[in-house]
Amino acid sequence: MSAPIFPVSVAPMMDWTDRHCRYFLRQLAPRVRLYTEMITTAALLHGDRERLLAYDRQEHPLAIQLGGSEPEDLARCAALAQAAGYDEVNLNVGCPSDRVQSGRFGACLMLEPARVADCVRAMREAVTVPVTVKCRVGVDQRDSYAELQTFVGGLVDAGLRHLVVHARKAWLLGLSPKQNRDLPPLQYARVYRLKRDFPALRISINGGISDVSAVAGHLQRVDGVMLGRAAYHDPWLLATVESLIDPQAPAPRTRRQVVAAMLPYIERELHRGARLQQITRHMHGLFQGRPGARAWRRHLSEHAHRAGAGPEVLRNALALVPADAASTRALAH
Repeated sequence: MSAPIFPVSVAPMMDWTDRHCRYFLRQLAPRVRLYTEMITTAALLHGDRERLLAYDRQEHPLAIQLGGSEPEDLARCAALAQAAGYDEVNLNVGCPSDRVQSGRFGACLMLEPARVADCVRAMREAVTVPVTVKCRVGVDQRDSYAELQTFVGGLVDAGLRHLVVHARKAWLLGLSPKQNRDLPPLQYARVYRLKRDFPALRISINGGISDVSAVAGHLQRVDGVMLGRAAYHDPWLLATVESLIDPQAPAPRTRRQVVAAMLPYIERELHRGARLQQITRHMHGLFQGRPGARAWRRHLSEHAHRAGAGPEVLRNALALVPADAASTRALAH
């Protein structure tokens, strides 16, 4: 029997959840499910496939998010993702950006429920790993519960077993992607109702969830919680959440131990041609709310982008954060 799915995940976020970010977040939370940035089917089928599919094995459990609308292309990409070792293939039916709309995928696909069902069916036939969908509660004026219920019902008929719902509708015209993350009101009750109407469907809720108490509250009503910007800006939230859900789990690493765990990875990636700032930009929030957090962020911002910058930048930044001598010695050569 397979292990139960851990109920918390980190949302796919463009320009944020790249492989460096995911490796860093994994040092904080061993069980939280991580998602790639959205990768379009065109990019994967015709672009640098090896680079797009690359990840570190420590990132597991790891899901890939695909953007596309052609069932055959999505099926091919799902098979590529499974062959690369991903644990889940997720279809983006929630992004409202103009670029995504022009490619006929993302949130606008909610207006084509039969096509989305066909995509899910084709992907499920192509792979054995779970195929999931991330959507909104509605689009533009097509936002009644009846329409959402019909949309989800079609996915269930196509074999979908896990749905992630951003509890806001999307405005395809008039709002930017950033505004679409904030301005449409949250409709958590609508997601709870979906769970009542589709009790066999695993449903995770996403949108505006920013603290441990909110995570705990949602898990009383649905099966999972997907955290977004809150987990990026204050990544220690993930360690706190894991401890809440499983009090018997080993104690999480300290923040200093997380930095120590990142150093070998950083040295390896720099040797492969990465720049330090590409990695450390995701680590600015590690000491959020703690003494020395501002000095930590400032030092990384001012020094990580410089030519030749290496692990010493993190050691020097860490020296600006109050700590006992034993924790500091662990990072010294």
